[in-house]
Amino acid sequence: MNSLDKALLCVNIILERKATDLVLFEVEKLTSITDYFLIASGKSSRQVQAVAEHLQRRMKEEGLRPFGVEGERDGHWILLDYGDVVVHLFYQPIREFYDLEGLWIEAPRVEIDKRAIKPAPQPM
Repeated sequence: MNSLDKALLCVNIILERKATDLVLFEVEKLTSITDYFLIASGKSSRQVQAVAEHLQRRMKEEGLRPFGVEGERDGHWILLDYGDVVVHLFYQPIREFYDLEGLWIEAPRVEIDKRAIKPAPQPM
């Protein structure tokens, strides 16, 4: 699976738990640590935790495990490192405070076209 496909898979998965304000940055030309940053928000710290748990469970089903996870206990800012894709899940007020979008202003944004996102398979 290439990096963009993995990033879009993460998009699909976090949308299943109603994450909001998704932004996908292509950062491979700006940093050596990853190819894509995916940033999303939740309306409460509990929702952020639920999105992170769901992402980990569904990615594991796809054979993908994170190299590291930080911030799960508080649920204000959870970082999930999938190597070529790093996912930042924020409680909205914390996202505004840290303003990662402002820090990565030079990074091209990848358009997340709702028609291009594949619906997740429903459990039987």
